[in-house]
Amino acid sequence: MTGTADIRMKRVYEAADASDGYRVLVDRLWPRGLSKQKAALDLWLKPIAPSPALRKWWGHDPTTYEAFAQRYRSELDDNPEPVELLCKLARQHPRITLLYAAKDPHVNHAVVLRDYILAQLVRR
Repeated sequence: MTGTADIRMKRVYEAADASDGYRVLVDRLWPRGLSKQKAALDLWLKPIAPSPALRKWWGHDPTTYEAFAQRYRSELDDNPEPVELLCKLARQHPRITLLYAAKDPHVNHAVVLRDYILAQLVRR
């Protein structure tokens, strides 16, 4: 791959914008109170989200974020199909935006996922 993929992150509750490019929801659960029309998704990639057991273990506790990130990367290593799909999308589209429902823009699984996918693209 030449150049760097443009992978952004955005809270799914924020308004969709044309500059988002290809919009991918990366949560396993549908965001509460959000209509499908308002979400304006191109793809809902449930299998790439953290497992229910990992999500429950972590509980969005910032003090265990590094341990969560390590466990989530391990899950991604063991789950190549959705990872490969997201890499393929990153190569096909000028920009993709990973959508998530978590409130904290810096401590959430989409941050880990974006960095993981960017690292995968460099290796391939």
